[in-house]
Amino acid sequence: MGKKRASRITAAQRIPAMVERLALEFPEVKAPLKHRNPFELLVATILSAQSTDAQVNLVTPALFERYPDAASMGNAPIHEIEQVIKSLGLFRSKARSLQTTARQLTQVFGGRIPTTIAELTRLRGVGRKTANVVLGHAFGIAGVVVDTHVKRVAGRLGLSKHAEPEKIERDLMRLLPQEEWSSFSHRLILHGRKTCKARAPNCKNCCLNDLCRWEGKRNA
Repeated sequence: MGKKRASRITAAQRIPAMVERLALEFPEVKAPLKHRNPFELLVATILSAQSTDAQVNLVTPALFERYPDAASMGNAPIHEIEQVIKSLGLFRSKARSLQTTARQLTQVFGGRIPTTIAELTRLRGVGRKTANVVLGHAFGIAGVVVDTHVKRVAGRLGLSKHAEPEKIERDLMRLLPQEEWSSFSHRLILHGRKTCKARAPNCKNCCLNDLCRWEGKRNA
């Protein structure tokens, strides 16, 4: 990049350096939600809405022991599912989503987990973020995951001017080579959790500091 100011360099010009630096900062990209198969990952990701990964990982072992597949979860009484996940926020609506999704998987997809965005987002409680998590981690299918961290970091870096997740997703897809869609977006999540935090970003020690366009950047 030399001594060029980041503000004078386009996002397309800055993105290769961002990809390289974040890969050095976070060499391994693993799903933080514990799972053994695509069904478990789908369920855990649905449960992660407005809950931390750590909170979800505390309830899923008992949940999957009781309901190891879509058929058993779909046939479970709703109050029993609620009882297992009651420590999570929005547990009642999440229980309904799990039961309905499990029934859809059984009745519409023969118990299998769909492998396309269009099919996955037909399931209750599954938006594009959840679908891309499942596709990327369970099936190795490239997709851009946009959560609150990606929304914040992408905006600060000048990679997207939009607030809508789907528009941010499209912007990142245009900027990145397809093989980087999943890994880069997950690294943005890790970067947002570790360094580019919402309230107290550690700009001084950020590996992307000179590439960042955020007007609120802290250099001291």
